[in-house]
Amino acid sequence: MKLEKIISKIKNYDTIIIHRHVRPDPDAYGSQAGLKEMIIGSFPDKQVFIVGEEDPSLNFLARMDDISDDMYENALVIVCDTANAARICDRRYDLGAELIKIDHHPNVDMYGDLIWVDTSASSTSEMICDLYEYAKHDGFQMNNRVAMLLYAGIVGDTGRFLFPSTSQKTFQHAAELVAYDFDRPRLYDGIYNIKDHIARLRGYILQHFQLSTSGMSSIRLTCDKLAEFNVSAADSGQLIGVLGDIEGIKAWVFFIEEEDQIRVRLRSKGPVVNDIAAKYNGGGHPMAAGASVKTWDDTDEVVADLEKACLQYNG
Repeated sequence: MKLEKIISKIKNYDTIIIHRHVRPDPDAYGSQAGLKEMIIGSFPDKQVFIVGEEDPSLNFLARMDDISDDMYENALVIVCDTANAARICDRRYDLGAELIKIDHHPNVDMYGDLIWVDTSASSTSEMICDLYEYAKHDGFQMNNRVAMLLYAGIVGDTGRFLFPSTSQKTFQHAAELVAYDFDRPRLYDGIYNIKDHIARLRGYILQHFQLSTSGMSSIRLTCDKLAEFNVSAADSGQLIGVLGDIEGIKAWVFFIEEEDQIRVRLRSKGPVVNDIAAKYNGGGHPMAAGASVKTWDDTDEVVADLEKACLQYNG
């Protein structure tokens, strides 16, 4: 069984380095840092590091480690919450002795020596809870900080338990995690509070969105528009879900202009969007996916594909 093999690898290696995807979200941080803290709490003699470019909005959860290349020699590398190798943050992930992939996205890129993918899980943080349940008889331990991190990841990827991926098992894990001592209100504030300039951009989006007869909506945030509201391209990601509560919307797309590309963020309440993302060298979940294109003409093609998906959806 894969869990047995993963547990064995973790127990056998003295140095473990954990990666996750670029442009991280709470589940990326929660699963990555939660696994680190679980291993350290269970096996204090091991060296365990988390690496990747930091997102300042998530620094309240964890801070990344700064390690040299030689630390990868004879190390076990684990990548959490990353479907495609191209999206792994910190390209040194392949310098270790062995590589393990732990993820809940569709397994379109089968990288790694050992792969554990569970698309039925609400989040990779939920999978780390599964790992703990299976491994607690092998010396693995839970503590307050691990519980906080994994709970943050589950909350983030389930939209506070509102998304369809939330299952009975998700609630069971959440119930077990909240039995530990951490400040849930502070955690929610850290994940969901937004600064005033981002709130003003949200107001602009709600005032200017348009809804097609098919139930599709698209938002274009150019560099000039982001600068007008003093919002970075990375921070604008906090607003992707803002259209989700609007009646009549089936699916929507945000186009966020960066220096060298246009980021495509797809969300849906029914039509499948990850196959659209895959067409543009992206991927993700059926209801939440991302990609990137080079020109605004390319975005017109994405809109046409999303319009078609909404027209064909019968839900």
